[in-house]
Formats: sequence, structure tokens, C-alpha cells
Amino acid sequence: MLASIVSLTRPGRDLRVDFLRGLALWFIFIDHTPGNLLGNLTLRNIAFCDATEGFVLLAGYASGIAYGRLMERDGWLPTAAKVIGRVGTLYVAHIFLFVVFTAQVGYSAAALDQAAYLDELQLDPFGQEPYRAMLEALLLRYQPAFLDILPLYIVVLALFALALPLIGRPMVLLGCSFALYAVTRALDFAPPSWTGSGWFFNPFAWQVLFAIGVVLARADPAWLGRRFGWNRWLAGLAFLALVGVAVMLNMVWHGPARGWEPPEWLAAWLIGVDKTGLHPARLLSVLVMTWLIAHLLPADARFLTGRWAAPFVLMGQQSLPVFCAGIFLSFLGRLAIETSAGPWMQAAVNIAGLLALVLVGVVSAWYSGEGRPKRPGPQPVPSLPAASRGASP
Repeated sequence: MLASIVSLTRPGRDLRVDFLRGLALWFIFIDHTPGNLLGNLTLRNIAFCDATEGFVLLAGYASGIAYGRLMERDGWLPTAAKVIGRVGTLYVAHIFLFVVFTAQVGYSAAALDQAAYLDELQLDPFGQEPYRAMLEALLLRYQPAFLDILPLYIVVLALFALALPLIGRPMVLLGCSFALYAVTRALDFAPPSWTGSGWFFNPFAWQVLFAIGVVLARADPAWLGRRFGWNRWLAGLAFLALVGVAVMLNMVWHGPARGWEPPEWLAAWLIGVDKTGLHPARLLSVLVMTWLIAHLLPADARFLTGRWAAPFVLMGQQSLPVFCAGIFLSFLGRLAIETSAGPWMQAAVNIAGLLALVLVGVVSAWYSGEGRPKRPGPQPVPSLPAASRGASP
């Protein structure tokens, strides 16, 4: 069924990107559901980075392919207009999600007498000054918890529209991106925030991941092979490093509950590995895993066209509606787990959540026309060549 909907035959499409984006979206749903035990097995517990870093890098890769081709064909202004159009779509989706999520949490807090929901999800300002909060949300200066990823993507895409002329000069693009990243971290440069706490994801730092994805998409495969080819000794060191990081993270975050006391200096250092400014350790971690996956999961792997990968490929291809649905569903999952945190409820929340996300992907693909059979256009009339030339495809 899914094979008829998923765009597996689209020429030039790297299904690894779709699959990994879909997997990242499922991880985001899991991580946004408090009390979800499956969250102990997601990326954030085995590496310095998590699904968000991977998602932004892959978004840059996909944008580099799609908009790079448009840039070569149409030039800067038409391509920039396409990018800004996508920014507008993301902005509308963010405002819609803001309204739905605020109503969902606010109603649940009132119905269940759980004012802590508002405080925990940073919705207290909306309750105190609703009109001002709505205005600040429209300006992207107010971002409750879980509603901070789309604003990041909006600003990063807007920066990408300005940087499009550099897409043919990848080293210059990468140099400018790293310079902005360094200045941002050194000067704590960030967009303004209404609450004064700043953006949870500083787009001026996170843009470097997007730029790296763009450069990887536009780079010559032969050049990439020479510069970043497979080396089993380096791969072995990378695996050992990932295992060491996983042990360290679990020792610090979960060790005290099991009687293991980590060194104070180690816990203090880990707290400093900030997500807001994309700490270099987080950046290095996602790049190491990207290198490993690129070599261990070839683009023509049969697994990617199989039925087990199809749900995640589909979600990755319909990432925006799936992401928005995941935010809404994660709070429902939280409410369910708070009623009963037993294994049956844990399994039900995760299975139902995954099935719901796949269903959103199916509906979105069908609505966009990817799941419907293509109808042949009107046949040209032999005696009227002009009508034939004007026929719609």
C-alpha cells in the first residue's frame, strides 16, 4: 500500500535522506513525550546531538539539491522567491501549530486542574497577556516549549535565500557560515526574545549545519570520496568514541539513580555542551555519525525500498505535516502515560503515535497528488496544431 504512495521512483532522489528524516521525526515525537521510556533509547542518550541536529543537516542537504537545480536553471531571484515562498508556508504552519498547541495545553490544564502544564511548557505569558503573547508569537519573539523548531527553520531558510549566489562556490559559502557561527558563539549573538530567555535554537549558530548539508549536496561525489573516503581504523575510533559518549551520558544523567556518582567536573562540562548555540561537541558528533551512515548505508540499499523502511521514507517526504502532527500527538501521549505508565500503555502510545504519523503522511501525500494515479492530459487535435501546443500536461 505504502509503496504506491511513497515516491520511490523519483529520479535522483536519495531515499536515505527521506528515511533518516522520517526516523528523526519519530524520535522527536518520542523525546517530546515526557515519561516515554522509549526516549531512553533515542539519539540524545547515545550522542551529544539528537534528532534535531540530524533533521537540520538533512534539510540543508535536500535544499541544496532542490534549490541548487533551480538556481542553475532560473538564476538567483526566481530561486530566492521559491525559498521565500517556502518560508511563508513554514510561517503559516508555525502560527497554526501555535494556536492548536496553546488551545490543547490550555484546555487540558483547566480540565485536569494541572496549572503546571502552563508553566512547564512556557505558556504562562499567554495566560497573563494573551493579546501581547499572540503579537509576539507572530513576530517569532515568543516561542513556547516544543514550538521552537519551525522558527529556527524559518530564519535559516531566509538566510539561505540571501546566500544562494554562493551555492556555486561551496568553500566560500562554508567559510561565511562558519564565520557567522564563530561570531555568534563568541559574542552570544541571538535574535530578540520577548521573555528575555532567548531563542532555544539560535538560528545564527544552527545555520552552519544547514550550510554543511547544502555543500554536501552540491559537492562532486568523486571529490567527497577522495576527501572523506572509508577508513576502517578511523571508523573504529569513531565507534569507540560513540560508545564512550553513550556510557558517559548515561553515567551522568542516570547514574545517581543507580548509585553511581559521576565526577562533578564531568557533570559540569556536560551541562556546558549547550544546544542553543550548537556546541562544537554537538556539531562534531552529528558530522561523525553522518560520515559513518553515508558509508554504511549506501544510496542503493535494498532495505530503503522495502516495506519496513516505507513508513519512515513516507514521513520524511511529508515532513512538515508529520512534524506538526507529532507535536500535537506528543502531548496526548503525555496525558495517556500520566494515567498509566505501565508497559501496555507505553507500547500503545508509541505504536499508536507511529501509526498516526504514518497516516498523516499518507493523507498528505494523497492530497499533494503523489498517491493518486496520473491521468493523461487531453490529446492534441491533429487539425489544430496551435491547440496542441497549448494543451495542459
